[in-house]
Amino acid sequence: MSPDEKSLKRSVLIVTAFAAFLTPFLGSAVNLALPAIDKDFNTTAIELGWIPGSFILSSAMFLLPFGRLADIVGRKKIFTYGISLFTLSTFLIIFSWNIESLIIFRILQGISGAMIFGTSLAILTSVFGPGERGRAMGINITAVYTGLSSGPVIGGMLTHYFGWRSIFIFLVPLGIASLYLIFKKMKPEWAEAKGEKFDWKGSLIYGISIAFFMYGFSKLPSVQGWIFLGSALVFAILFLLFEKRIKNPVFDISLILRNRVFAFSGIAALIHYSATAATGFFISLYLQYLKGFDAQTAGFIMISQPVMMALLSPFAGKLSDRYNPGIIASCGMGLTATGLIMLCFISEMSPIYLIIIMLVTMGIGFALFSSPNSNAIMSSVEKKYLGVASGVVGTMRMVGQMLSMGIAMMLLALYMGQDAIVPETYPGLIKGMKTGFLIFSVLCILGIFASLARNRKLNNKAVN
Repeated sequence: MSPDEKSLKRSVLIVTAFAAFLTPFLGSAVNLALPAIDKDFNTTAIELGWIPGSFILSSAMFLLPFGRLADIVGRKKIFTYGISLFTLSTFLIIFSWNIESLIIFRILQGISGAMIFGTSLAILTSVFGPGERGRAMGINITAVYTGLSSGPVIGGMLTHYFGWRSIFIFLVPLGIASLYLIFKKMKPEWAEAKGEKFDWKGSLIYGISIAFFMYGFSKLPSVQGWIFLGSALVFAILFLLFEKRIKNPVFDISLILRNRVFAFSGIAALIHYSATAATGFFISLYLQYLKGFDAQTAGFIMISQPVMMALLSPFAGKLSDRYNPGIIASCGMGLTATGLIMLCFISEMSPIYLIIIMLVTMGIGFALFSSPNSNAIMSSVEKKYLGVASGVVGTMRMVGQMLSMGIAMMLLALYMGQDAIVPETYPGLIKGMKTGFLIFSVLCILGIFASLARNRKLNNKAVN
């Protein structure tokens, strides 16, 4: 390997890891800030749910289109635009004047997240070859989990001492630093599908179907929710039919129909994130409302899960370069299911050490699942589809997160109605949480079978 090649790999790893830190840090920090935002804007539990939910929804709508666009116009270009928009929208949130303005700016953040998530794994896969890709992804995912682990601590401290807006003030210079690293360190461009037409019609249909599905799911069990879900199904069918007929689709359907590893790895990711994303939301409310901890203390308790993710992800990624990543990911899914089953039995009297044990168990499971599963997806496609594959990884994560938050918000609506979280509604809150953990446990158990369905050795020669 030449010195220039070593330097490029090191630079790409640093830049993508730094960017990978930003959005998960923000997500986990915002979870801790929800009670403070509630106090500032006097919101309902459902409105609080839309603070993380709006980011997830907008990201899911744009991830696949931006992944495909990056393959055509350049992954570095879309990645840079994403960091720029992230920095701008973060700055705007500092000046939010009500809950509606905050949610609008979070939507902009979600779009920027789509640009980042839809390109980062594709850039890594473009630079790192088979045999070293899993380790690179493990380091990248470690950055994600470092953001998740430091978010509750730093976010809790900032919220406790300086108010929730200080979280976003803290992130603006980090976004600027990311842009500096891109222009200074990441010189090449990658666009293996350059010259092909961008499928804007398919992207529009896809975005509408995702938006209707997620919004409808969040409104269940109302009639309005079922209407939106039915409309989403219609648009999804139209999308599949349209994509089969055009030359350069935003999503090549054959990736699912003819690529077993790609298909079942994507399904496993969707199920895993659907079963886990809302746990941070629930645990944050549990610790601050039911246990009475301040944001800083709650953050120190919640850090136990992402710390395990950060410590073990490089090891899991490296392991997936040597052994079948599907088996490793399935073991991780099993551990995650174990932690969720344990959470089904928590109550207001549960000792904190037991909560930490549950979070640690889930953290180990998450680490063993994420980087091997991402390695399996990215190593199963041709180079011209890397942006699409990266978009699929991100889309499965975001759709799963939105499904998870949708389940959480639906349960809060069922058990608490539109009431604020006050001592009188605490019984409804704990019932909603325990029902949610039960649903998530069942999903995760089903996910183990989806992960095992990849039942053959991944051919790492798929991408050269």
